Amino acid sequence: MPLKLSLKPGEKFVLNGAVVQNGDRRGVLILQNKASVLREKDIMQVEEVTTPAKRIYFPVMMMYLDESAAPKVYDEFVTRLTEFMSATRNPEIMAECVQTSKHVMSREYYKALMSARKIVDYEESLT
Repeated sequence: MPLKLSLKPGEKFVLNGAVVQNGDRRGVLILQNKASVLREKDIMQVEEVTTPAKRIYFPVMMMYLDESAAPKVYDEFVTRLTEFMSATRNPEIMAECVQTSKHVMSREYYKALMSARKIVDYEESLT
């Protein structure tokens, strides 16, 4: 099933590890096969990893962008998720943590990333 990306002028995204930037007009890309695509708004830089939830999101993002790196960052993901789960009492967020873990275990990294995004959003809503 093709993936259609509608891009704003100048919008950046990562496509299979390459940073790509749209030109000065709106654009549409249609990807015909499976690829790792991440929009600029979902890309986290290492210096932005400053909170417990972001410490969960970042290794999931790395696994999604480079599946061959998954074994290298998996332990970090597990450690950070365990720490976060032991500190929260919110049942919905606990369920989201479990969902994130299930997606990672089944190597559904994009789904895990979207689930981890909900954890980050929750954490940001507390401040």
